[in-house]
Amino acid sequence: MDLLRFITCGSVDDGKSTLIGRLLYDTRVLHSDQLAALSARDMDFASLVDGLLAEREQGITIDVAYRYFGTSSRRFIVADTPGHEQYTRNMVTGASTADAAVILLDARKGVLRQTRRHSHVVSLLGIRRVALAVNKMDLVGFTESRFVAIAEEYREFAATIGIEDVTCVPVVALDGSNVVGRASRTPWYDGPTLLSWLETVPVDAQRPGPFRMIVRWVNRAADFRGVSGLVVGGSVSVGDRVRVVPGGVETTVSRLVTFDGELRSAATGQSITVVLADDVDVSRGAVLAGAEPPGVADACQADLIWMSEQEMLPGRRYLAKLGARTVGVTVDTPKHRLDVDTGAHLAAKTLRLNEIGVGNVHFDQPVALDPYRANRDLGGFIVIDRLTNATVGAGLVRFPLRRATNVHWQAMSVNKAMRAERNGHRGCVVWFTGLSGAGKSTIADLVEQRLHREGRHTFVLDGDNVRHGLNKDLGFTDADRVENVRRVAEVAALLVDAGLIVLVSFISPFRAERALARGVVAANEFCEVFVDTPLAVAEERDPKGLYAKARRGELPNFTGIDSPYERPETPEIHLDTTELTPEEAAEAVLAKLAELGVTPG
Repeated sequence: MDLLRFITCGSVDDGKSTLIGRLLYDTRVLHSDQLAALSARDMDFASLVDGLLAEREQGITIDVAYRYFGTSSRRFIVADTPGHEQYTRNMVTGASTADAAVILLDARKGVLRQTRRHSHVVSLLGIRRVALAVNKMDLVGFTESRFVAIAEEYREFAATIGIEDVTCVPVVALDGSNVVGRASRTPWYDGPTLLSWLETVPVDAQRPGPFRMIVRWVNRAADFRGVSGLVVGGSVSVGDRVRVVPGGVETTVSRLVTFDGELRSAATGQSITVVLADDVDVSRGAVLAGAEPPGVADACQADLIWMSEQEMLPGRRYLAKLGARTVGVTVDTPKHRLDVDTGAHLAAKTLRLNEIGVGNVHFDQPVALDPYRANRDLGGFIVIDRLTNATVGAGLVRFPLRRATNVHWQAMSVNKAMRAERNGHRGCVVWFTGLSGAGKSTIADLVEQRLHREGRHTFVLDGDNVRHGLNKDLGFTDADRVENVRRVAEVAALLVDAGLIVLVSFISPFRAERALARGVVAANEFCEVFVDTPLAVAEERDPKGLYAKARRGELPNFTGIDSPYERPETPEIHLDTTELTPEEAAEAVLAKLAELGVTPG
C-alpha cells in the first residue's frame, strides 16, 4: 500500500484543522480517549490537531502538526501548516516532503492574498497537484455559481505559477459534506470527494526518472563490502551499469541486498545495499547514478528560504547539508526577493526571517546536483550556521553553474615550500582582532618593524588602509563587514602562498568570519591575536574620535556601541593591553611566532 504525504494550508478561520479532524473522525482512526475528548469539546474537530496551548487559545495554527491515517486504498501523512506570514518557515518545512496540497478558502471570501501566497510557496516547493477545498459552502447556500466563479479564478491564477493539476471541491468541513461522503446538497457537483481525490492522486515517487541513490553508509565486513543508501530516483537492477558521482567511475551492480533478503531490482523510496562488481572508491555522501548522472558543480543558482532571526549575510561561510554530505557554502547577494503575495521580484541585499529570494550559492567542493523540480533529494539543501549548528535556511537548486568544469587550477613550477626555503621562513597570517582603539595597528606595526630588521618578508593589511582601495565600495553593515573580512582573508592567503608573514589588523567582530579567514590557509599558517581592551578604555583613548561620533549617532553600526563584537574563544595569543605596553605586546607576538616555527632562529 503506497503512502501519500500532503499538506493543508489556508487563511485564518478557513477551517484547516477542522477539515483534518473531520478526516480523522470519518475514517475511524481515532482512539476512544480522543473520541471522548472530542465529545467533551462539542465535536470541536480542530482540537484534534491544534496541539499547542497558544493554538487552541488563539484559534490559529502555529506549529506544523503531522497526523497519520489510512484507508483500504492508501496510507496518509498530513501536515497541517500555519497560514500566517510570520510562520512561512513552518509551512516550508511541512511542504518540503509533500506530494500534494489541499488549499482551503472560505466560500464567502473567495481567493485572498493569503491564498495566493500559500500557492506561491506550494509551487516553489515543487508541489504540482492541488485540491482547492472551497469550504463553508453552507454559508453561501451551496450556490453553484459561487463555487464555479471561485474555481475559475483560482485555476487561472494557478496556471500562471506552474500549478496545472487543480481539482476544486465544494466542502463543509464541520459536517463532512464532500469530505468523505458525497453531499446531497450539491447535486450540481459531479467531481470526487476530497478523500476520493486523496486516494487517487498520483504520488511523485511513482514517476519514472533516472536512477539515483544517495550513499549513507559503506558496509564493510570480513567477506562483504556494499554501499547502503536510499533510492531517491528511478530504479536499479542487478547487472545494471552505474557510476559514482562525483568522480564518474563506472562499475556493475552484482547484488541488491536488504534486511528481508536479496532483490533483483529496487525502486524509488527503497533502502538497499548495493554490492558492486569492482572495488571502486565510494564514500558516504556519494551518489550512485545510471546512464543519466546528475550534474557536478561547485556552484548553483537556487531559491533560498531564510529561517533565522539573524538576517542572511552574503559572503559568510555557512555549512550546507545536501543528501548525506555536509560542505562549506557561501551565498552571494540575492538577485531578488520574492513577494509571495503577488509574485513580484523585489530588489534585496539580504534575506530576513521568512523571506524568499534567488541567489547564487558557492560550495567549497564539487557536489552532485539535480534541479529541485527534477529531484528533491539532490536538488534541496539546508543551510547551517557553523558556530551554533542551527538550521538558518533552505535552498532549492534551479540549475548548476558550470564553474567547476570550466575553471581549473593552473599548475606552477615554483611552489610555497620553495619560496619558504628561499625566504628562510614560512608564510603565515597573524590576525589581530579587537575593538577600535585597542591598539591592533600599533602592535602590528611594531611587529613588522622587528621582522623587517631581521630580514623577514612581511606585509601589513590594515583595516583602514584597505578601505581606501580594495574595499572602498563597502560600508559598515553586518553584510559589508562579512565581505570586508572575506576579501582580506583571500588576499592574505595569496600573500602567504607568496611566502610572506602577513600581519592583518582588522576589528573583524564576528567569530564566523575569523573562522573563515583561518580556513583559507593551512592549519599551521594562521595565528589569531586577540588585542583585549575594555570598551571603556578604548572609548577613553578614541584616537580618531570615532566613539564620540558613534555616541552622537553620527556613525551607525559602530562596533562596541550599536554593533556587537564577539570575543575570540581560543586565540593563539591573548594580549591584555591594560597590563602590557605596545612594546611588550609586540614581543609576546614575536615569541609566539618563533615558538610556532614561523621565524626559526
